[in-house]
Amino acid sequence: MPSTPRRAQVPHQDSCSIWSNVAEMTQPDSPEGTGLTRRELRELRAREWAEAEAAASEEHPFVTGGTPVHGEPAPETTSDPFVSERPAASADPFIGVQQTRQPQRREEPTRAPAPRETRAQAPAASEREPATVKTSIGSFAAEDAHSSGELDSLLTTGNHVTGPKRRRRGAIVIILIILALIAGLAFGGYWLAQRAEGPLADFFGWNAEPTDYESGLATGEATILIESGDTGWEISEKLNDAGVTLTPGVFYDMLVDIQQNPNFVPGVYQLQQKMTAGAALSALQDPASKLPGIAFPEGYSVEQIIPVIASALEISEDDVRAAVEDPSAYGVDADTLEGWLFPTSYDYTPGTDITEVIQGMVDRTRESLAKAGVAEGDEERVLTIASIIEREAPAGEFGKVSRVIENRLDIDMMLQMDSTAQYGYGEIHSGSVFTSAEALADDNAWNTYVITGLPATPIANPGDDAIEAAMHPDNGDWLYFTTVNLDTGETKFAATLEEHEQNVAELRTWCADNPDNAGCA
Repeated sequence: MPSTPRRAQVPHQDSCSIWSNVAEMTQPDSPEGTGLTRRELRELRAREWAEAEAAASEEHPFVTGGTPVHGEPAPETTSDPFVSERPAASADPFIGVQQTRQPQRREEPTRAPAPRETRAQAPAASEREPATVKTSIGSFAAEDAHSSGELDSLLTTGNHVTGPKRRRRGAIVIILIILALIAGLAFGGYWLAQRAEGPLADFFGWNAEPTDYESGLATGEATILIESGDTGWEISEKLNDAGVTLTPGVFYDMLVDIQQNPNFVPGVYQLQQKMTAGAALSALQDPASKLPGIAFPEGYSVEQIIPVIASALEISEDDVRAAVEDPSAYGVDADTLEGWLFPTSYDYTPGTDITEVIQGMVDRTRESLAKAGVAEGDEERVLTIASIIEREAPAGEFGKVSRVIENRLDIDMMLQMDSTAQYGYGEIHSGSVFTSAEALADDNAWNTYVITGLPATPIANPGDDAIEAAMHPDNGDWLYFTTVNLDTGETKFAATLEEHEQNVAELRTWCADNPDNAGCA
């Protein structure tokens, strides 16, 4: 608020002296003591009251909006002799003119009314002696020391900060404090939530399991076979099965995100384990990663291996089928070479005799059987169990799945393995973990939902780990198992049917939440 010049004040007078002054201003001295008529007095009083309000408005611009002129005294107002006829409080609760008087009676002698002809000689309002007028903030209240001090401080001229500026600065300070509190609460809540577990952290994704390996973890070797017609999802699953990527769908999801549909050249590729999806894509598009010769992963069936051999040797698939038709030509006492073509990479190049290629694969299987301690004559049984393990068990769970198979065989309980039903019905390459009703009901020598014991032959070509697990299962009383998360491969085992049904329900719930996963089709 701009500084306001202090108005001139008359020395302190009691109410009697004020009343005397008012009488003197309104009644001229005359021998007869004759005064103005009541109507003239009322008109004079109205003019004086208007002047008093105008003076008060100019003295307090921070309330009325007026702007005082520094250095000029505020206009004076006069007392109103008819105070009793006005309300005790002003209609405006923020500004008013208060008359200060004491209740004592005036003891001066009564003057006689002035003669009528002398009324015109009454001094003008501006010439009369000014009466003491006090202004106060608020309604008219009795004056005390506190209110008088507040008024004097408001009217004091100086270099102090005025009201509006002080209020603006106070508002800015309050806003800054509120913003600081909000920022502090937000940061504190974020800090606590990051360290919290449960639904809140799950909702914000702080506890989400990673789906891709971090850069710099790649190690070892992994061989990937890409066949003609492989889709992005099929390649994504192959990369995960070989230990290249962390989850089955991360490579496919990356292709969707970058909106690319690369043209993958069929063949065998040398990669590393624990690669990021991006690094795996770069390797598959690098011609230097493509290996000469023949390679295929664990769990492939003979029908899947035939086109790989044909492509590598640049011969027809019919020539390969004819070469594998008679197992005895390779010293195998079985009805088929299923399970005897060991999954690994070979240096065979075009022009190599097909029988040499097949014999080399059979010989590599015999090496693995001997290493695991398989007795002569028990090879077909072990390869059959190992092939089921290869098709059913996720990485790290081979020993448990082997124990489930042994526990069921020991009590003549049907194996009820979906992989065997799918193989016998021709659905093994469907990619789904669920078996069709037709495959489950089909009466064939491989459907373990129909027959008791092992299927007629192996259902795939197992590797070293599966053959080792078939010979040395883990200890446990499990009779059931199922994968409950197809992305991570999490598998749960159970000793009772009731517990197993709960696990199957968990798998179905996961598939309901992930309908795009090919394994749930």
